[in-house]
Amino acid sequence: MPLVVMGLMGAGKSTVAHLLAQTLGRPMRDSDADLESRYGATAATMAAEVGPGELHAREGLVLKEALEAEPPAVIAAAASTVDDPGSRSLLAPAFVVFLDGSPQVLAERMRSSAHRPHFKPDLVEMLTEQRARRLPHFQEVADVTVDSTAHTPEEIAGIVLARLGARPQTG
Repeated sequence: MPLVVMGLMGAGKSTVAHLLAQTLGRPMRDSDADLESRYGATAATMAAEVGPGELHAREGLVLKEALEAEPPAVIAAAASTVDDPGSRSLLAPAFVVFLDGSPQVLAERMRSSAHRPHFKPDLVEMLTEQRARRLPHFQEVADVTVDSTAHTPEEIAGIVLARLGARPQTG
């Protein structure tokens, strides 16, 4: 089954997904990279050029494609996909990891990443609003929740692997 890492921008989805894919010997898919590959632009550029609605539709499409890929991948999914009931239903057969965290810490992480869209000038306010709106959906789909502002990516990967009962793949 696919393993999907979700959370708000700055939660560490890509880093954790990379560690899990490497440990499990699986391919990794990243919504940001998939968007750029398919559309030739970053999420921030798409948000500015085509608007948040179209960006989120595109994020849902790349999530669907990643979930259908063989062999099953470890996927760093865009946070917006959890807003869509159709995308949430596609996550049912996957093992979903929700990386929660303090909006203040996530905003600090975002300041150094130009590829992420800033929908409001105040990043803490934006992330606080997104977390409040999306938290019920993340909780609905999550098989495990970890505070990514209180754990290192390596600790998070260890927690997830323990929940999966997975053994690292040996070369």
